[in-house]
Amino acid sequence: MRALCDNDIPPLSDEVLEATVQARLERQRLLRERPNTTYDFIVEESVFVCRLGGLDVTREMIEHVLEAVAPRNVTLQIMPADAEHHACMAGPIQLLERPDGSWRGYSEGQENGRLIADSKQVSRLHMRYARLRSQALSPRKTPWACWSGCEERYEHVRTRLVQVQLQQRTGGQLR
Repeated sequence: MRALCDNDIPPLSDEVLEATVQARLERQRLLRERPNTTYDFIVEESVFVCRLGGLDVTREMIEHVLEAVAPRNVTLQIMPADAEHHACMAGPIQLLERPDGSWRGYSEGQENGRLIADSKQVSRLHMRYARLRSQALSPRKTPWACWSGCEERYEHVRTRLVQVQLQQRTGGQLR
């Protein structure tokens, strides 16, 4: 996460960089603290292969992602880099269900973000997301794709992934 922030142009001040990292960590805490909330993510394959920050940072990021998606309420799919179709080429989207059951969308780009409340626009985002889910790798194949092509470098990640999957199946803690 810090490597991502280190690449901002213009560079962030140390204080802003630290505040940004802490805010992201705080949001990630929700994945653990709200086990009855469903979180579904589709991430571009390039995130796992571009080595932003170097090989060690990439390895740590993959380990972090695998731990974050281990709970049953969190699902990760990877959008393959060689996909012939991609429903969200216009940019990343987020869909958020409110406590009253209504939905909001959030679309972001460089230097801006936009909250979408109009039901017709949110419906279009839902359609795009549904199509994207069908185009992405299944959640079962996704963890393996995190390190595919780098088996030797990420062998310990593969071992950790097997441990996480066994833990999910048995419902117990591994030692």
